[in-house]
Amino acid sequence: MNKHISNTPKVWEAAFILIIVLSMIGTFLIKLETVPHIPIAVALILLIIYGLARKVTFKSIEEGMLSGIQGGLGAILLFIFIGMLVGSWLTSGTIQTIMYGGFSFLTPAYFYAIAFLITALCGVIVGSSLTTAATIGVAIIGISETMGLSMGITAGAIVSGAFFGDKMSPLSDTTNLASSVVKVDLFEHIRNMAWTTIPAFIISLILFAVLSPNGKSAGLGDLDALKQALGETGVIHWYSLIPLLLLVVMVMMKVPALLTLAINIVVSTCLAFIHGMLGGKAILNALFSGYVSKSGNEALDALLTRGGIDSMMFTIGLVILSLSLGGLLFKLGIIPVLLEKVSSILQSASRTIFTTALTAIGLNFAIGEQYLSILLTGEAFQEQYKKIGLHPKNLSRTLEDAGTVINALVPWGVSGIFIAEVLGVPTLTYLPFAFFCLLSPILTILFGFTGWTITKTDGKTAER
Repeated sequence: MNKHISNTPKVWEAAFILIIVLSMIGTFLIKLETVPHIPIAVALILLIIYGLARKVTFKSIEEGMLSGIQGGLGAILLFIFIGMLVGSWLTSGTIQTIMYGGFSFLTPAYFYAIAFLITALCGVIVGSSLTTAATIGVAIIGISETMGLSMGITAGAIVSGAFFGDKMSPLSDTTNLASSVVKVDLFEHIRNMAWTTIPAFIISLILFAVLSPNGKSAGLGDLDALKQALGETGVIHWYSLIPLLLLVVMVMMKVPALLTLAINIVVSTCLAFIHGMLGGKAILNALFSGYVSKSGNEALDALLTRGGIDSMMFTIGLVILSLSLGGLLFKLGIIPVLLEKVSSILQSASRTIFTTALTAIGLNFAIGEQYLSILLTGEAFQEQYKKIGLHPKNLSRTLEDAGTVINALVPWGVSGIFIAEVLGVPTLTYLPFAFFCLLSPILTILFGFTGWTITKTDGKTAER
């Protein structure tokens, strides 16, 4: 991170400015319901005025913002390639084929557990928790209502599965953001997350299985209709799974993320030409504008109409503004002064990870936005992790465990509001049953205090 200015603010002043900035962003997002870009841009303007009032040159202010953006260029490039990959996987039928197989597993017995598994699968292949909840989740909640099952537990299973998928998918923007902001390879980040994510997944699956009814007869019409519509697309083929298998192999071989995505895009695009369901122009347009599903099934079309570089521009714009904000907060000395104040109590791995998790959770509740909780927390604690010799992949994992998944549990959070609206279940109703989202921060803090799977920069296990 860039060096901050020499005339650093006092602790009370830095705290006051940060509270003002976060309160303003939270007010815009929660009360005014604006897109996050606007309050972040306003916060940048306020900080620029604050910096000029302290006689900081505009050149230094500009350098602070640009240095923040430079640290996230890797993430921005990955977002572009991910948009292309999603478009190519849809034209090649990869996503449709995986989903077709996944839908075959849903039965009335162990309903909650299977709903969790189905949404987890869809979350991984789609890379978006909100898209999964708004499509597959809506179908499952409708089936649950027909069967007379608990809406709260069903919604909890949907949210848990969707956020597992979002967290572990290489197509997820939050996963890429967390790895890029602390400069950790995407697939190394995902592998390291498995230490906390897999236990949370298994425990959640057991809990949903225990809570599931022994078996009730009910129509699975909504999901059967989705499956039938998928079968009629003409892109369900065994060879459509080649891109997925290739991705797994390249991850196991530890091929760099960008190269893995690039090769996968080429292979997927070639497969799209082979099965000939789309013309060459439509296939190439899908790489930029995204794939447009025309199956005739409204729910399926909503799920599959996505991808392309253009679909990532909202996220890219938000990341650029957020990185600028983080860079300026550092340049003006606001975050460094506050970290210096608390650094005396953050001399161990356990305390550092615990504080990181609380910060990410606190930002989710303060401003209701998961991107900013990842970006600001990641920017704030990078140097502290280096200082005590913790590998940055510990930080990226904590950002996801306590930043990404918590947003769905915040009633005024972006994810919480969206999910409650599309599922028709209030956030506080499904919150006690969103087991995966509740377990993730608990496990990451627990592992921090025990030292399990916490790696130092020298490769050794961290001391508590």
